[in-house]
Amino acid sequence: MSAASIQVPRPSINGTSGRGSSLSQGRNVLVIGGEQDIFAYVQSALVQENLTASLLGKDQAIVRLSKGLSPDIVLLHVTGPHGLRTLTSIREVRPNMPIIVLSSFHSAQFIVKAIKLGAVDFIQIPFEMNGLVESVKRFLSLVGDVGSSECEHEIPLSDNDSFVCASERMNEIRGQCAILSRVDLPVVILGESGTGKEIIARYIHKMSPRAHRTFLKVNCAAMPGELLESELFGYEQGAFTGAVRAKPGKFEICNMGTILLDEIGEMPPSLQSKLLQVLQDGTFSRLGGRVQIKVDVRVIAATNIDMKAAIASRSFREDLYYRLNGFSISLPPLRERREEIPVLIRHFMRKLSGKYARQPITMSQQLLQACIKYDWPGNLRELENCVKRFLVLGDEQHMLAELQGSRNSRSTRTAEGTPGMDAEGGLKQVARNAMGEAESEIMSEVLQRNHWNRKRAAAELKISYKALLYKIRRYGLAPASASTPYSKGAASGQLR
Repeated sequence: MSAASIQVPRPSINGTSGRGSSLSQGRNVLVIGGEQDIFAYVQSALVQENLTASLLGKDQAIVRLSKGLSPDIVLLHVTGPHGLRTLTSIREVRPNMPIIVLSSFHSAQFIVKAIKLGAVDFIQIPFEMNGLVESVKRFLSLVGDVGSSECEHEIPLSDNDSFVCASERMNEIRGQCAILSRVDLPVVILGESGTGKEIIARYIHKMSPRAHRTFLKVNCAAMPGELLESELFGYEQGAFTGAVRAKPGKFEICNMGTILLDEIGEMPPSLQSKLLQVLQDGTFSRLGGRVQIKVDVRVIAATNIDMKAAIASRSFREDLYYRLNGFSISLPPLRERREEIPVLIRHFMRKLSGKYARQPITMSQQLLQACIKYDWPGNLRELENCVKRFLVLGDEQHMLAELQGSRNSRSTRTAEGTPGMDAEGGLKQVARNAMGEAESEIMSEVLQRNHWNRKRAAAELKISYKALLYKIRRYGLAPASASTPYSKGAASGQLR
């Protein structure tokens, strides 16, 4: 449908539409910089949802917004790269205003810049009327009627996984992912263990044009370098002892789809150059092969380590990181989005009750408050396991004691930097606290000495890699780097 084919009255100079609705009445959409035919198309789409659309020029809009004009959402028409200066100007006067960018200029770099400057969505011109309406409704949090709102979202990704978000930060990330899904750029997802990095990767894949293709996850820390190379790139017959037939790798299987490289910071340096080649030109050769294979795969990488520290220690290639980092998403730990805990508990209760064929159990207010106050060092994974135990055992007092005991243990260890005497625990509790504190300090020292290369640290400590990961989560250890968005206060080795 051509936008020019829709005829509507021209808006008056004071910023109200031809229908006579002002921006101060009802739910209003302000179109900035749009030509008349584009505005007419936008207005005809939104009027069906009882939304008022108004048009202002860019300079006039900035002045009006700075003087108190308050639309519910802004549609900013941008005709080229320099048009994003208006987005910056709007952000300066109205930092919390949701802004959707409309543009026929849609290079990947341009869209990423728009996201970084604060756009909540990007709509390519020409656009479908339904797509525009859905985007506006989504960011107005419209459910059913215009007046009702809902900030909780549960988006099914598979039979077992859903993307649940009920906080301002996670809804912002959801919006960023929706835009990124349409741009074929590599993405790096940062965050502590258990914060939901795989869920974010699956959501990006599901929302992308590759959604009907394969999604595969490869854990780069779960196998030695030689095995990881054959897993990613495949091998030819006779490439090594036991290679009785050729086998395609994950990149071949995932052609036209999406691959998640989890724990990317643990990838051996010998493999990093080969991955860099795949990202640069989409070609590689199988292990023991000579033929170049070309694939089209979107790469999403995830890690919970400080990548800048890994680059500084030369355990990770700087050029590979910047090639992977078309856009980065930092997931906040659960303790920084406590408002989501009740929503997540309900989600896990529904999910697990079906799995275990049990009726959901309602938590008491006391237990729910204990869950909200607890720091959850294992994040979503720990919360899900806790709900699982509660559902199976049905013992609320045991769960309360578990949560409160963890907090008391943390408080005992942190008081004056020495293990204290618990009135109920006595000497045995002191011994356990001292042992845990000593173990966490030793592990923290070894990890720092190895620049947080957990494979080398596990070998030096003479424990398994999985045991090391468990203890890192148990003691809340993280790299002591100010540049790490999730390491604040975590390097002391104390349970958080």
